[in-house]
Amino acid sequence: MILRDGKPGEGYQVEEICLEEKVKRRLQILGLTRGTRVEILNQKKSGTLIIKVRGTRFAVGRQIAEGVEVNAGQAEGRAIK
Repeated sequence: MILRDGKPGEGYQVEEICLEEKVKRRLQILGLTRGTRVEILNQKKSGTLIIKVRGTRFAVGRQIAEGVEVNAGQAEGRAIK
């Protein structure tokens, strides 16, 4: 599933980032890499997501949220609610 389809309050594990290389590298620098746990904190009507990655909150637009494939389940050795 894609990150945009996730629900606020839920945690997910990043499976793949399918975006242009420049954006993908920037997300990786910010800590959003394959296998990372991501928690969706809030979802705006415009499609913008507020997410928590490695203890830091980020806002990502709809296009970026659609390019990040996630999986609900185990992430970083912890069970996700």
